[in-house]
Amino acid sequence: MNDVEREAVILNSAWEMINGMVNWSLFVKHADTSPTNMMFETSAHRRLFIILLADFLSEIRAFKGEAIPLGLSAPPSNARPSDLTFLFHLRHVGANPIFGPGSGDLARVVEEFSNWLEGEFVAHGVNLHSIDLVTDIEISRIRYLKMCGDIAKHNLARLATNVKHLQRLLEKAGHEIDETTAYLAVDGFFEWFHDDIFIYHSSQIAEFLNNIRWAIYDYLEPEFRRSYHHTGEVYSGIAMYNYKVPDQIQQPIAHAMYWQLMNRCRSEPWVHRFVVSDSFKSQY
Repeated sequence: MNDVEREAVILNSAWEMINGMVNWSLFVKHADTSPTNMMFETSAHRRLFIILLADFLSEIRAFKGEAIPLGLSAPPSNARPSDLTFLFHLRHVGANPIFGPGSGDLARVVEEFSNWLEGEFVAHGVNLHSIDLVTDIEISRIRYLKMCGDIAKHNLARLATNVKHLQRLLEKAGHEIDETTAYLAVDGFFEWFHDDIFIYHSSQIAEFLNNIRWAIYDYLEPEFRRSYHHTGEVYSGIAMYNYKVPDQIQQPIAHAMYWQLMNRCRSEPWVHRFVVSDSFKSQY
């Protein structure tokens, strides 16, 4: 894919993923703008959110030596943690915009979320009751979110990597445990971090994601105005429209995603702009 096609794929994919996470099906609907918070409809919606978030925060890799899907670029060998997520591709759009020059807000909100994710905190008095251990755990936000997303999604047989992460975290805290004991500690880790810390963080995460979605919308508005036009045809009283697709977009999937992207721009994002109260941003 060329750069124009790649940008259409990246922006449409990001918008689609964020739509799946920040919507009024998962969260209790409200009209507040600032200061506010976001509450999940049910615990099942909370669990779905963190599974989808973990996918968003996962690296898109090549399969068995093949090219990375959809012509996406690989992160550098010295990548920062957020480069191993979909934010890497959004960061590229912010730094090298194709559809217009106004990508400053997108670059800013992507960097704000990246910096927050890469930050570390100490969870005090984590109670891993199944192994009779109470300890302080120092961890980055991106690590605990990805671990909780994996635990929410998979059974124990698929959690070997996260068990290793938990072993290292506990070793850093001064507690060496074997693999079997670490497996026993997984449920306690999930309860503490997902059922407590993640609930606290979820409003701020939703704000970050919503800001990215709005930044994409704002960035694409000039391209939408250039591209959208009526064909002059009317069917059943409805005026038909079309888009002036850039000539560089030739790949069928990029063409389809460009159309989807422009259709999204026909109306504002589902969830209004909002700012979460500082009381949901001051801990962890």
